[in-house]
Amino acid sequence: MSRTTRTRWRLGLTATALLTAVALVPAPAHAEAVTDYEITVDPAGTGAEIDDTMYGVFFEDINRAADGGLYAELVQNRSFEYSTADNGSYTPLTSWSVDGTAQVVNDAGRLNERNRNYLSLAAGSSVTNVGYNTGIRVEEGKRYDFSVWARAEAGTTLTVSLKDAAGTLASTRQVAVKGGWVKYKATFTATRTSNRGRLTVAATEAAALDMVSLFPRETYKNQPNGLRKDLAEKIAALKPGFVRFPGGCLVNTGSMEDYSEASGWQRKRSYQWKDTIGPVEERATNANFWGYNQSYGLGYYEYFRFSEDIGAMPLPVVPALVTGCGQNKATDDEALLQRHIQDTLDLIEFAGGPATSKWGKVRAEMGHPKPFHLTHIGVGNEENLPNEFFARFQKFRAAIEAKYPDITVISNSGPDDAGTTFDTAWKLNREGNVDMVDEHYYNNPQWFLQNNERYDSYDRNGPKVFLGEYASQGNAWKNGLAEAAYMTGLERNADVVKLASYAPLLANEDYVQWRPDMIWFNNRASWGSANYEVQKLFMNNIGDRVVPSTATGTPDTSGPITGAIGLSTWATSAAYDDVKVTAADGATLLSDDFSGDASKWTHTGGGSWSIQDGQYVQTDAAAENTMVQAGDPNWHDYDLHVKATKKSGKEGFLVAFGVKDTGNYYWWNLGGWNNTQSAVEQAADGGKGTLITKAGSIETGRAYDIDIKVRGRQVTLYLDGQEWGSFTDDKPAEPFRQVVTEDERTGDLIVKVVNAQSSAARTAIDLGGAEVASRARVTTLAAAPEDVNTETDTPVTPVTSTFSGVADRFTYTFPENSVTFLRIRQR
Repeated sequence: MSRTTRTRWRLGLTATALLTAVALVPAPAHAEAVTDYEITVDPAGTGAEIDDTMYGVFFEDINRAADGGLYAELVQNRSFEYSTADNGSYTPLTSWSVDGTAQVVNDAGRLNERNRNYLSLAAGSSVTNVGYNTGIRVEEGKRYDFSVWARAEAGTTLTVSLKDAAGTLASTRQVAVKGGWVKYKATFTATRTSNRGRLTVAATEAAALDMVSLFPRETYKNQPNGLRKDLAEKIAALKPGFVRFPGGCLVNTGSMEDYSEASGWQRKRSYQWKDTIGPVEERATNANFWGYNQSYGLGYYEYFRFSEDIGAMPLPVVPALVTGCGQNKATDDEALLQRHIQDTLDLIEFAGGPATSKWGKVRAEMGHPKPFHLTHIGVGNEENLPNEFFARFQKFRAAIEAKYPDITVISNSGPDDAGTTFDTAWKLNREGNVDMVDEHYYNNPQWFLQNNERYDSYDRNGPKVFLGEYASQGNAWKNGLAEAAYMTGLERNADVVKLASYAPLLANEDYVQWRPDMIWFNNRASWGSANYEVQKLFMNNIGDRVVPSTATGTPDTSGPITGAIGLSTWATSAAYDDVKVTAADGATLLSDDFSGDASKWTHTGGGSWSIQDGQYVQTDAAAENTMVQAGDPNWHDYDLHVKATKKSGKEGFLVAFGVKDTGNYYWWNLGGWNNTQSAVEQAADGGKGTLITKAGSIETGRAYDIDIKVRGRQVTLYLDGQEWGSFTDDKPAEPFRQVVTEDERTGDLIVKVVNAQSSAARTAIDLGGAEVASRARVTTLAAAPEDVNTETDTPVTPVTSTFSGVADRFTYTFPENSVTFLRIRQR
């Protein structure tokens, strides 16, 4: 991954209603609220074959997706391993409170070498755990399994209780402890439901405790060390073809050393699979890139098992020893590289080797003698150093192919959809005859509407594409619509795009590091976003082949780029001077040398601006998006000049043009991404998309002349008098998109139509002579563009119905702001 009041409206249709096309939607208030289209289908034509694994999910432990999320453990910091290495606010007793005397100890009395900390609890003392969110969630009548590793040479009695502020939640349990480390167990049955439970362990005499655990008996498929049932069921309901895990930035950040005495028990390491298998009390702990701890209770074995349980292909990703996600460092230790390559070979044996092999035996001992079906593996994630990455990737690939020639080894193209890193990576991948390349990008909805044809021009004989991460920067219905429109292009190009997964998958609403996310939850409930409903509709109605089809488009009403200008910074202090805007005919539209006040400018962002020594200075080096604006939003065809000097901070300058309002503008981001690259970004409704990008940095203390020439929809950019780049923003954000597929099992034609606009789409559909039944099964998603699903309100919900009136040629009116799938039976 890389940086950056609702109105409920739903079609009131029942599953058995027999409707005509025009009855499917409310009559438009005005005649102009309907736009006419045509779809022409060629059922005899040859389209791309679609793999069953095309759509999948990407699991990364972000937003508390694992501990406090999919992993069903209810106790937070169960092994007292939290550290400032995980988060500056953490202590080993984070999430615990002490009554009496207790301390966390790291000495030779520990449970085992890899479980470094344990709790020393004094006689007559107790500790209480708060769980996640508002507390430990228990439901009346359900059972919960408690366990603890304890040591008490002189003997003690542990009293274990579940309570909330209102009183007891289950009968208290007592456990007699005597001698060295032993695992003790007890079971609770909840006497009432609560979201605010607390687990307390009290000792009559001194005791050492570790791995204090409380699990719901009812996990997904009742697996031991299992998964939270409602979250796992929502993922399973997608019917994903694959599960990509464990990351993401977890994979390629931090130290590449192991967790051992030799490495100093490093706590900020890349995700390494051997740390995460075996008995949970012997697994390593690690800092999470996203600012909290990873217990690794949910590890590689559980990922493989979950993939199998939901019928999905496992797709693990291993580090390539080149860090990304802003760290951008290549490890040059050849011995360490070879160790990681061997670890990857061992991983393949762990997944697919016989139970008699070294690592297959480990899998069998964990409870799965039969191999998991592993066919693909990713090496690396979003590396910004393509040459260094590819040199190491080739060594991984050579070793894997030599021993496991049937495994598909996946490379990547960096963190963006275009730019120098992307182009270099793709060149290396093509020249190296890589099988598959993992692309990642997060852009605004407009970008997804504009780039439906992205893969039409990809080389059919080159590497295939794994679109491993994508999203349109929001969870509103307008985001789901844009992604649905884009997915029609993915399916049309299923011969190139072999795998695709939205990201991220999960978010605990009280621990959010990244938005948007597909499935949201807290400790008591979970709900699918608008984006989830789109993904589910596509994943459950893929089809086996693309049936060629064409559609008319929406008339283009775009004019020239219009808007005011702006100055901004991001985590940087900078000074601006000599701002001048000149019309194409030479007339001066704005001139400001800041010799007076700043009355021409309106402050719309953060930060602190003031006139200093004849310059306009933003002094807050921590503030993000500090925009000030000037000029007329109706300006077009103009030249903008500004002189800029970086004073301090992490990045460079942000010079905006075409500014309509705070959510809609273009800006030239000079020295962005921690001063590693520059780009032109377009903001539309608050979400950003990248139009052009190049590597580069901005020097502190140096004055730069920045010039931007806007003509029509073409923009040329100059830095210190030299042309830096240019682009033409003339791609239409086409709101009407479609694709047709065929389900070979049922014989259905699946007509998938996205109408991402505020007018209905009256569409003449020509099925090209196909003999079809007169009725179609219809699934519709429709809502207001700003609607967002929440725990208590889900305006974006599928509605099923039946449409009678299907023929070789028929007319169907698709609702405004809708995604509609028509399943038409062929005779």
